[in-house]
Amino acid sequence: MTFEWAIMHFGYLAVMIGAFFEGEVILILAGFAAHRGYLNLPLVIMFAFLGTLMGDQFYFFLGRSKGQAVLAKHPGWSKRIARFRSLIDKYNILILLSYRFLYGLRTVSPFAIGMSDISTKKFIVFNVISVAVWSVVVISLGYVFGHAMEILMKDIKRYEIAFMCGLLVIALIVFFIKRYRNRTINR
Repeated sequence: MTFEWAIMHFGYLAVMIGAFFEGEVILILAGFAAHRGYLNLPLVIMFAFLGTLMGDQFYFFLGRSKGQAVLAKHPGWSKRIARFRSLIDKYNILILLSYRFLYGLRTVSPFAIGMSDISTKKFIVFNVISVAVWSVVVISLGYVFGHAMEILMKDIKRYEIAFMCGLLVIALIVFFIKRYRNRTINR
């Protein structure tokens, strides 16, 4: 089993899981893999859309149904949630459309929105719009990155696996740093 085989067989699932768990780097990697022909660009966008939408809806409904109980277990989140809720009150629709573009807020935001007075219907409508735009933009960055690397390097085939592995390592480092930071905040 080669790295290329793994990308072609598990790439879409990885995109969906990465998008569920705030995976900008994974989506950039997927865009790069689509440019290099390992994945189909429209399918990458579709799986990113689905994963992101499922993640946002999960966190929204968690906030809506169990928000206070979760905050009781994670008191370190309270200040961030309160700050974000004041932004929701002030910039309602703008926040609904743009929070996912603000690094580090993509997971906590739907949770906080779920705890707010924003209706479920309103959240879903604006979330679908925002997820669609976000998926296309982030994956396009990876696709353009692949195109730029192709222009800069004559023999990109030789280095593409190294680029993808490097991006994957970066994604894992970012994931574990965030987990570590969240654990230290909650203590």
